[in-house]
Amino acid sequence: MASQDVLGQTTRLASSSALLQVLFRVVTFGLNAFTLRYLSRELIGVVNVRLTLLYSTVVFLAREAFRRACLSGSTKRNWTKTINLLWLTFPLGVFWSIFLGLVWLHLLEVPDPSVVPHYQAGVVAFGLSAIIELLGEPFWVLAQAHLFVRLKVIAESLSVVSKCILTVILVVLYPQWGLYIFSLAQLFYVSVLVMCYVIYFVTFLGSPEATKKSFPVARMKALLPNLVEDETFVNWKEAWLTWSFFKQSFLKQILTEGVYDIVNNLGSLVARFIFLPIEESFYVFFAKVLERGKKVKDQKQDDVAMAANVLELLLKLVLLIGLTITVFGYAYSQLALDIYGGSMLSAGTGPDLLRCYSLYVLFLAINGVTECFTFALMCKEEVDRYNFVMLALSFTFLCISYFLTHWHGSIGFILANCFNMGIRIAHSIHYIYDYFKESTYRPLTGLLPSPFLVLVYIISGVITGFSEVVFCCDKGWMARLIHISMGALCFAATIVTMFCTETKLIHFVRSQFLSRYMKKGT
Repeated sequence: MASQDVLGQTTRLASSSALLQVLFRVVTFGLNAFTLRYLSRELIGVVNVRLTLLYSTVVFLAREAFRRACLSGSTKRNWTKTINLLWLTFPLGVFWSIFLGLVWLHLLEVPDPSVVPHYQAGVVAFGLSAIIELLGEPFWVLAQAHLFVRLKVIAESLSVVSKCILTVILVVLYPQWGLYIFSLAQLFYVSVLVMCYVIYFVTFLGSPEATKKSFPVARMKALLPNLVEDETFVNWKEAWLTWSFFKQSFLKQILTEGVYDIVNNLGSLVARFIFLPIEESFYVFFAKVLERGKKVKDQKQDDVAMAANVLELLLKLVLLIGLTITVFGYAYSQLALDIYGGSMLSAGTGPDLLRCYSLYVLFLAINGVTECFTFALMCKEEVDRYNFVMLALSFTFLCISYFLTHWHGSIGFILANCFNMGIRIAHSIHYIYDYFKESTYRPLTGLLPSPFLVLVYIISGVITGFSEVVFCCDKGWMARLIHISMGALCFAATIVTMFCTETKLIHFVRSQFLSRYMKKGT
């Protein structure tokens, strides 16, 4: 597949994933509002925080390393060995599900059974749902590697809609079931998701379309573990790379990214909606266009030019999104919390917490793209060196977290995570600089916005900050509307300046991310 085609399909995948995330969040928000009429807030809180965290941790630890390793390189490989390796996610998922399930049941505080009944069944069901989802991992990786955008959209949409319908029916008919409702809905969700991928490949493999595309797998039996005569069961190069990525994933999940789950409901919406789809999709792009472990002078120069250009523009895109959130989030955190939860939320430390998280989103944005490129190109030895550095830095991070949390509570913890993200960004920037220093390309210039745009950001921050002091948030709705109007004017000025000064980025977004939507509208 030509690099330009890979870029086009990657941007389709990223934009579709971002749109799906927005729609799913809206559906989830509406579902929570509906279920609150029938069930207690404590029960819904246990589902949305504790049980969801169990499920997401199991699937992350079981599959993240395999995804990074197996999505690297060309689609022209020995897929039998790759599929054999991917099936190891299942026993790994069983292990993590049992181990973490015991932690959730015996080490963490168990909710009051009179308030949250059937908690043990909920832990078992959410752990089992993670195992079921891992049964579809070989199908997911194969689809992602070949950029089957429509399959991902249909599968995830059907599974979420099915989950919501079942939840509503059970909540209305059997509200006394408590956690049984969400347990059954979660199991139904992952079952539909896996079945969508299985049914698609059952109909696709062996079809004229698969033959036309020279698809590397011809029949469903090839998607099961298979022995290769006179050869090893797995590709050991991929296996060792997976092990390196696993050590990295474990460190990231356990030591350095707890804040992502802790303040999820405060400010991580944009991180999940926009940055995560970009990171996941363009990891595949960089891994396909450039070859892992090779120096820039040994790569195809046309591919190097495209990768450098895309990296520069992605850095500029997420930087501007992050700066916009940081600047306007500072002046509108108190108003947002006041509208959402009244004075109970806006009068305490909530606004300062959300302001700090707005800054953290900027670090998340830059780190996502820089690590996306870095991990797509690192060889196994470089990943191992990175893990060693990260392990050493983790001790520093924990010490800083302790002192900052002791000094300023949750705000200090977020600031410690900003420091941690800054160190990771610095490492990735160093890698990118070294990678491209022997070429004429300088993608890191994407981290340098137009000076005039920076000036507009500063002016907007001063104006909206002054507006917050004068008009927000205990002076009535008219004062709030004035504050909102000031922010709208500053935001409009920022966007206009962006269109005038960042023309290359605007062209990239319009031609790659928005082209198919604009065509539909004409």
